[in-house]
Amino acid sequence: MTADLETLSRWQSHGGTQFVYRHASQACRCDMTFSLFLPPQAEDGPCPLLIYLSGLTCTHANVTEKGEFRAAAARHGLAILCPDTSPRGDGIPDDEAYNFGTGAGFYVDASEAPYDTNYRMASYVSDELPAIVVDHAGIDAGRQSIFGHSMGGHGAIVTALRHSGRFRSVSAFAPICAPSSTEWSQKAFARYLGSDETAWRAWDSVALIEDGARVGELLVDQGEADEFLESGLRPWLLKEACAQAGIPLTLNMREGYDHSYYFISSFMSEHVAWHAERLKA
Repeated sequence: MTADLETLSRWQSHGGTQFVYRHASQACRCDMTFSLFLPPQAEDGPCPLLIYLSGLTCTHANVTEKGEFRAAAARHGLAILCPDTSPRGDGIPDDEAYNFGTGAGFYVDASEAPYDTNYRMASYVSDELPAIVVDHAGIDAGRQSIFGHSMGGHGAIVTALRHSGRFRSVSAFAPICAPSSTEWSQKAFARYLGSDETAWRAWDSVALIEDGARVGELLVDQGEADEFLESGLRPWLLKEACAQAGIPLTLNMREGYDHSYYFISSFMSEHVAWHAERLKA
């Protein structure tokens, strides 16, 4: 890695290496922290990149410490990149609510002051950060995929829909499927994107599909015991939109599972393997 990246930690794991870095982000105009797992195969040449976007209140650390992805990533030879969920630090506009401000960037590029200066998470996760790791970590720029959980599941699907052909595959755990229509997200959308709800459609998975955006296929796992299923997630809306658009969707409703990392880690290896198959095709 270059001197522009500060190494915060480094661990050996499953034959590969788990890093945590900090750097000065041009998109977010503040220091950002992210984790990157390089599998043992990275010593022999460029590896495919799988980007994981985390949910509300999380940082890079939640999935890095609880996601249990390294064994599968090492087996399949995938690098796993885990960004933070928002800009952070002194001078960053924030809010006391858990679903807005720090920890809740919603992976949009804010257009409303004062958030438009720092809350540029869409540009950060789709452009700036992947370019950094491709340039400096032995990543195959032509083989990238994306997935995430909850707010990050929303971010992963929206990012793939907005960048048609960029990602080989996209999947999600319990994504916020129609953020324009849920109380979970409406406050954030109004303050990041303005009061004109037509502008929100560009950041809403269901609306993007209704408006013609496409991906090749989708994999979604959703816990049936998820306490946010009705109020915030609403996977049936995504199912309807995909059916009408002809997008193949595999929606696994998992009996007894909730919204936690106990759920995510239970099916993480399946998602990694699913992406690996498409990244290596």
